[in-house]
Amino acid sequence: MGLPGLEHALPVFTDPFVIGLIVLGTIAGVIVGALPGLSSSMAIALLLPFSLYLDPVPAIALLAALYCSGTFGGSITAILINAPGAPPAAATAFDGYPMAVKGEAGRALGISAIASASGGIISVIVLLFAAPFLARVAYSFGPPEYFALAVFGLSMLASISGQAPIKNLIGGCFGLLIATIGIDLTTGVERFTFNVPELYEGVDFIPVLIGLFAVAELLSQAQNLGREKHSIKLSAVKLPSIDDLRRVKSSILRSSGIGTLIGVLPAEGGTMAAMIGYNEAKRWSDEPGKFGKGAIAGIAGPEAANNAATGGAMVPTLALGIPGSATAAVILGGLQVQGLRPGPYLFDQQPALLYGIFFAMLLSNILFLGFGLIGAKLFSRISLVPRTLLWPTVFALCFVGAYGLEQSIVDVWIMIIAGLVGFVLKRYGFSPAPIIMGLVLGSLVETSLAQSMIIFDQQWTGFLGQPIALVFFGLAGISVLLAPTRATIRRLLSEKDRKA
Repeated sequence: MGLPGLEHALPVFTDPFVIGLIVLGTIAGVIVGALPGLSSSMAIALLLPFSLYLDPVPAIALLAALYCSGTFGGSITAILINAPGAPPAAATAFDGYPMAVKGEAGRALGISAIASASGGIISVIVLLFAAPFLARVAYSFGPPEYFALAVFGLSMLASISGQAPIKNLIGGCFGLLIATIGIDLTTGVERFTFNVPELYEGVDFIPVLIGLFAVAELLSQAQNLGREKHSIKLSAVKLPSIDDLRRVKSSILRSSGIGTLIGVLPAEGGTMAAMIGYNEAKRWSDEPGKFGKGAIAGIAGPEAANNAATGGAMVPTLALGIPGSATAAVILGGLQVQGLRPGPYLFDQQPALLYGIFFAMLLSNILFLGFGLIGAKLFSRISLVPRTLLWPTVFALCFVGAYGLEQSIVDVWIMIIAGLVGFVLKRYGFSPAPIIMGLVLGSLVETSLAQSMIIFDQQWTGFLGQPIALVFFGLAGISVLLAPTRATIRRLLSEKDRKA
């Protein structure tokens, strides 16, 4: 497919009203994304009633801009205070926060802005030319393929963070256990609900995320309040150098491709893309030991992936009417309330709307790149605020974020419990990354496996007849074997060097 109907979309690109809405949506998205517990999907849902007063093109352009910038905004607090503003920014905190602690907040924020914008722009360009083909790929995925994809994701547990693969596997299993809480959709059996109605639908991701990262870090910081604090140097406000960009170039390109493809898969979204992007950045790095301690590729990988996933998620949303993420589902609702029916006809009958969405996403990525670089020096000064003032504020925001999700006090208790557990696990060398990975993939593993076994009449050999699933199983096997193989080769080479 080329670019049919582009001439009808040109007026959209020069409409000051549409451009103004995109700018406002971008600014609002960065602010909302940076607040822990709030998300772009929540902001878009709040804006939907107001979008009814706009024409379809400016209304959907506004929502699309907020979607893109909100994903980037989550990295700001993830880097500065270890409290990811949005779930896709969870992986960014693994290396972003250690850089902020070392006085390199501006450098980390700059890398995040550049990687985020690059991933988003690349995904929009890819979608502009390849949307129909990518939509067909996504449409071919069924329960067996999703199960294989989830297994591939779980195969990364051992290497996703730190140098303790056994502890990572234990953490991943703990995350999977949390994912089983609630009523089993296949059998209707209640599991670990303890007669609490709020747990019937399972444990929501966001309160656990806030607890494991922000509350656990707050408790860790509380141990150091009586100690002398050394002032952070003004290097905190320095932006990344040209050499930094050269070093992360390959990570950005690789993760942009990963994020676009994963975003195309319905219901996957940016969180899983960020996790895989982080793991692949570490896998291909010449210095994997630096990950978790402040590696710039550990920021570039997940940020490029999660923003590329925003563009990818719009493919099944527009071409098939199947949302590619939770936020895309809200945008799908916005299309429907405007009287539009998503589907293949959009590419032929509504070119102005289609290209208006692409233009909004492209311009939004360019705008938040500018906001991110200009504001990085300002944002980075948050790391200079005394902890006695900063962390009580963070704690209050955590409560607001956890409660505001469903207006449920149970979510607040979940956040507190997750924070206490995260604090204890951190003291014993466990990373939150595998727990988050297990929680993200847990429901997908269970549901897709149950559906697959029903399709195969309880015969697991049915997976052997699914080529795409076999490819993912093969990749999972390679992922499991690659780390010990590389370690063995390095050990043999070091022994050879010692003998020489």
